[in-house]
Amino acid sequence: MTKIYYDKDADIELIRGKKVAVLGYGSQGHAHALNLKDSGVAVKVGLPPTSRSVEKARAAGLDVTSPGEAAAWADVIMVLVPDTSQAKLYQEAILPSLTPGKTLMFAHGFNVRFGTITPPAGVDVSLIAPKSPGHRVRETYQQGQGVPALVAVHQDASGQARAVALAYGSAIGSGRAGILETTFAEETETDLFGEQAVLCGGAAALVKAGFETLVDAGYQPEIAYFECLHELKLIVDLMYQGGLSYMRYSISDTAEYGDYTAGPRVVDAHVKEEMQRLLAAVKDGSFAKRWIAENEAGRPEFARMREADREHPIEVVGKRLRAMMPFLPPVRTDAGGA
Repeated sequence: MTKIYYDKDADIELIRGKKVAVLGYGSQGHAHALNLKDSGVAVKVGLPPTSRSVEKARAAGLDVTSPGEAAAWADVIMVLVPDTSQAKLYQEAILPSLTPGKTLMFAHGFNVRFGTITPPAGVDVSLIAPKSPGHRVRETYQQGQGVPALVAVHQDASGQARAVALAYGSAIGSGRAGILETTFAEETETDLFGEQAVLCGGAAALVKAGFETLVDAGYQPEIAYFECLHELKLIVDLMYQGGLSYMRYSISDTAEYGDYTAGPRVVDAHVKEEMQRLLAAVKDGSFAKRWIAENEAGRPEFARMREADREHPIEVVGKRLRAMMPFLPPVRTDAGGA
């Protein structure tokens, strides 16, 4: 059974007694910095002077300085910039002041797992990974709640690496919901697999394939959009609330029968074999090498695929239909998420 920690298992005073640098102010960075500050922790946000987030962070009442200055000042350094930016940031801004006794933290184990960052001996290396986008980390904290998180220790030089990580997790609100123990390898490999096979790659491909099947058969694109994309949220919300059983309890018997009979035909043995190949590529590092090489080359293939999917008919139809729904907040799609 997975070991789960709560606020009662954490000594929040451990993190309140340290200076914490949060490097980055994106989805996770803003939530961590603000939650830590509200929990009574001394925080500095590390950002390049040219970052558009500098004024945003200062307006929120946070102390902002350069990444190098923040890392030199801090006892605990939390790295919350995109995976592909971390190795360069580490070499230039973190390593020069990563002296024995400090703690280096991450919210995703990618760079440690695949060796693009190798911390020196004498420092603690740990992970606190909220299982939620940053805005939910912040929202639930403000509501007196929290989101579950993962905790892992890669290097325990002080003997207190886990205790400090749990204190950090408690300070951002995750101790209210539960902090599950894992390893850097398990967190990284399951996260990458889940993104590729189910949450992003699998779900997006299934939605597009369903839409294309209906449109190719002569059905209206607008109707296909609602059936294959729009209503997916209703189903996922039911799963989120009560698992597959609650989803099936909430839908019609006809839909439930179709679930049992058609689901295994769509996601068949071939699909599971492909999932196993995806997992193997994650575990042996070949996916990471390919993604790192893509970034080093300037992301040409990534840019091509992004542009092609933005022009897919389901996106064109969806943009028009969403304009009819004033209850949906406006969103940006001109930049990738973190």
